[in-house]
Amino acid sequence: MNNSPIVPASSNRAGRARSLFAGVLLAACAFGAPAFAAPADSLIKAVKFDDASAVKKQLAQGMDPNLVDNTGAPLIVIAAREKSDKVAQVLADNPKTDLEKLDPAGENAMMLAALNGDATFVNILIAKDAEVNKKGWTPLHYAATNGHDDIVKILLDHSAYIDAGSPNGTTPLMMAARGGHLSTVKLLLDEGADLRVKNQIGMTAIDFATKYNEKDVAEGLAARLQSMPQGGASAPQTGANGAK
Repeated sequence: MNNSPIVPASSNRAGRARSLFAGVLLAACAFGAPAFAAPADSLIKAVKFDDASAVKKQLAQGMDPNLVDNTGAPLIVIAAREKSDKVAQVLADNPKTDLEKLDPAGENAMMLAALNGDATFVNILIAKDAEVNKKGWTPLHYAATNGHDDIVKILLDHSAYIDAGSPNGTTPLMMAARGGHLSTVKLLLDEGADLRVKNQIGMTAIDFATKYNEKDVAEGLAARLQSMPQGGASAPQTGANGAK
């Protein structure tokens, strides 16, 4: 004898209906949220992959050129980080794009393009009147840090302040010396950088080269200092940022 409980057929149908409805509801919840985020995600992906046509199309459809990703990085900064030069031109051509917009680390597109040695990107920004001088860390600091002489020259040719001081007074020359970039150090000195400048903890470019074991740079700077009038004994200056 079957002792299993007898369930009316109507109840079975109702149960199946409720299960089906619940499944549909869960599916809607699961897929509904990403559907709203998809256009933004698609735009960010297009920027990363330098897909200029896709970016142009989405901007024409009303997407914000100043959109940020989930880390807070603006599209123009993402493009600089990824060396997406074609997208850079599209974004720079859009009058709504804020070329100075910062990421959470306080970096803008020109700073990252300078760090990457991306002369094309830097020139695109300069052509659109992006600010070469920035309060605090500057694009020139970033170019000097990685020894990108071509970027250093471009920035100086467009009035970058050569002895710009970071928040602690560190100059581009100090960063070039720190990295052992002898040609960049020479370029900055030839363009007028002052090797006597000290940062807020009293370090000069020579001190940076010495601390980071860049012997050739330290010796070159010391020789340059000795060749200066009065052996470079004039009062040391303090690194300051000339940006207004």
